[in-house]
Amino acid sequence: MLCAQDTAALEDAGRQSPQALRRRIMIVAGEASGDMHGADLVREIFACAPQCEFFGIAGERMRSAGVRALFRAEDVAGLGLTELASTIKRTAGAMLRLRAILRTEKPDLLILIDFAEFNMLLAKAAKSAGVPVLYYITPQVWAWRRGRVRKLIERADRLAVVLPFEAQLFARAGERAVFVGHPLLDKVRITASRAETLQRHHLAPDARLLALLPGSRRREVRYLLPPMIEAARILRRDHQLIPCLALAHTLEAAELGRLSGVDLSGIQVVQHDTYNIVAASDVALVASGTATLETALLGCPMVIAYKVAAPTYLVGRMLITGVKFIGMPNILAGGAIVPELIQGEASGPRLADAAAAMLEQPLRGRTIEALGRIRSQLGAPGAAARVAAMALAMIE
Repeated sequence: MLCAQDTAALEDAGRQSPQALRRRIMIVAGEASGDMHGADLVREIFACAPQCEFFGIAGERMRSAGVRALFRAEDVAGLGLTELASTIKRTAGAMLRLRAILRTEKPDLLILIDFAEFNMLLAKAAKSAGVPVLYYITPQVWAWRRGRVRKLIERADRLAVVLPFEAQLFARAGERAVFVGHPLLDKVRITASRAETLQRHHLAPDARLLALLPGSRRREVRYLLPPMIEAARILRRDHQLIPCLALAHTLEAAELGRLSGVDLSGIQVVQHDTYNIVAASDVALVASGTATLETALLGCPMVIAYKVAAPTYLVGRMLITGVKFIGMPNILAGGAIVPELIQGEASGPRLADAAAAMLEQPLRGRTIEALGRIRSQLGAPGAAARVAAMALAMIE
């Protein structure tokens, strides 16, 4: 729910004349999760100021929400050093084009959503050009080079942070940094009972499910899906779990075999029903990222997996400081409430063993209880509306 101040800001924006709200807003998101939250934000702004024009880097969901994509997010995003090689030319071209627009056409506002390396540079260019910057879902500077806190505070006019401890991290920004709550609180919900979900996917009423979430990016799937499938076959044999692969909207079922080089026979691929499948599952194997927090909010015990190209991993090990965990559920809990298997540890047998342990009491009960406590740390629903109010206040 909106607080009184946020509600007043939205109402004030709604009373502005159409001409006053005819603003040009550049918006940039480079990942699937950022695209999802960016689309929600754009819709909230349009609801109060339909005359606004949005353009920039957008994925499928932001394009559907009304953002004119000068570049598609799927064409510029890269998972790591090795993977970035295939998109570096397009990414550099996008940066040059957007920086030129900031200098010569000066939008009324620049909204940046995560996408740390790219957006940090773009924020600097906007600052130089005199374009106000709203940074929504700030980069995880508490893990990647804390020295960037100062740079973010200098380059962004407003910071909309979505994790409670980030507000303290950006305390030097004063009122310019606001904890708006986590946008997943508005997104993660089930729409069917477990019985209805099983029936919809032609599964037996007493079926026990294993959810597989290998990621939303093709390179991610290439590294993680093979060990996940191997683990799924072990768990099916030893624990009678039925593997259900919840396909990200950025991927097509037909390309999974080609991407991963594995046989998917016996694996049920589920599209457009991820939350219901995860909620109905006994345990999940989840790629590190947004999906781990989504799975936590659904109360499903999980094993977090992370695997990338060796050069990317080695550089990452050098850059990540001050954190013991990679999975958001563990970071928020301040302890290892779910297993994390990284790089060489993320093998089929190790994943299977960790998932099997999650099926047994008392560990299962403790895990579900710990996951339940995470929701209360993430603020109240309505993050996109709060950020929309901030954006509209900046373009009055």
